[in-house]
Amino acid sequence: MVKDSIKRRKPNILVTGTPGTGKTTTSTALAEATQLNHINIGDLVKEKNLHDGWDDELDSYILNEDLVCDELEDVMDEGGNIVDYHGCDFFPERWFDCVVVLQTDNTILYDRLSRRGYKESKLSNNVECEIFQVLLEEAKESYAEDKVVALKSDTIEDISRNVATLTDWIRNWSIQV
Repeated sequence: MVKDSIKRRKPNILVTGTPGTGKTTTSTALAEATQLNHINIGDLVKEKNLHDGWDDELDSYILNEDLVCDELEDVMDEGGNIVDYHGCDFFPERWFDCVVVLQTDNTILYDRLSRRGYKESKLSNNVECEIFQVLLEEAKESYAEDKVVALKSDTIEDISRNVATLTDWIRNWSIQV
């Protein structure tokens, strides 16, 4: 990690979590506060056609992990990126200096996903993922323990506090390098 960090002038952060936990809201606010580049993987997949078609059951694109990683390789090496995606195990560990897993109370998450119009099977699947902390476990299995942090994301106040905490972390990271 030290070798990769020295190469970069700014850190890379992965913001992950179950759909509806506030990844894009948090990432957008953090990018505005820090002037880092926000990369929304879902948008990138659509824009650059980095998928293998549409999954009707999941109501989403079938992500092509190799194409996504190839697309991001150079920009990640440069640093200064906030990557926003609900999965994390396919990204190279060397890319990230911090992996943030947003977590939301199940009732709040259910309401958020219902408002988005998620069909029942997709809604229950995502709430179950949150209940069993699937994304937190995936992050802990994929990245060094000292890189992974779980943050509560139930309210606007939580999101503001998370952005402030991460902004401070970015400033301190810059000083250490």
